[in-house]
Amino acid sequence: MVVEEQRGGGDGRHWNVTKTKPAGGDREHADEVARRLAFEHQPVHPASVKERKVLRVGDGYLVIATGRTATFHFRVTLGETVAAPA
Repeated sequence: MVVEEQRGGGDGRHWNVTKTKPAGGDREHADEVARRLAFEHQPVHPASVKERKVLRVGDGYLVIATGRTATFHFRVTLGETVAAPA
């Protein structure tokens, strides 16, 4: 799975992949790991999460994290490594 989150501030916000984590096992297990990560991941911004809203979207989760002065969001997405064609 992949965690993508906002970095920077103001108009300079941009998306970065900040974590990749193999989940192993079947899809159900991978979804459990992704869900847990959505609730436990400590994003760079905001530095101190006061409220966390987790939404199930497609193959992952969108997390809206509210701090003292700003709201940011990050995604936890399930993915599968695909080999290049021979």
